[in-house]
Amino acid sequence: MTALVWDKNGERYYETGIEKGVYYPIGTGNYEGGVAWNGLTSVTESPSGAEATALYADNIKYLNLISAEEFAATVEAYTYPPEFAEANGEKELVKGVRIGQQTRSMFGMSYVTRKGNDVQGSDLGYIIHLIYGATAAPSEKQYSSINESPEAMTLSWELSTTPVAVTGGKPTASLTIDSTTADPAKLVELEKILYGDEMETPRLPLPNEIATLMTPAEE
Repeated sequence: MTALVWDKNGERYYETGIEKGVYYPIGTGNYEGGVAWNGLTSVTESPSGAEATALYADNIKYLNLISAEEFAATVEAYTYPPEFAEANGEKELVKGVRIGQQTRSMFGMSYVTRKGNDVQGSDLGYIIHLIYGATAAPSEKQYSSINESPEAMTLSWELSTTPVAVTGGKPTASLTIDSTTADPAKLVELEKILYGDEMETPRLPLPNEIATLMTPAEE
């Protein structure tokens, strides 16, 4: 047995930044036709639930019942792709004319954060974040006069989610893939699915498909 060692070289990990945002509309049960989400500035993940409710019997604490966990997030951006309009409660009456307060469609999204350590910095790798079954609440828009300190307006949406089924686990609305531990060749194949190529349209695969794809081949 060996003693524990803290803060070893190369093991001081951190995450930073956000890039490669993608919006995936949901069709007939599939997340297809992904489009680049330019201007994405932040995603704040806000899980909730998993709260304990104490039960008592025989004058003692008998057990804790844990509530279901839910996944929510706050997305901020300077803009959004035109395809996101339906998820944003907008409908185009005629070209250039849109109305609001319409039914909001469900969608999925992905984004990437950089993974770093004390040796390689933020070049160590990256983490792909996937979100399923998202619905966006109305965003607040504040229009201000242009002055000597101009600022671009930031849009913000509160996302609630509906989990999708996962074989071998409870339903989930979030999934991550770590490039520093995933099989490199299989990660390339997954990114072709997520971001598309000359032959395939970008789409968001469900967790079961990802698990099958990313399972290491038997040697």
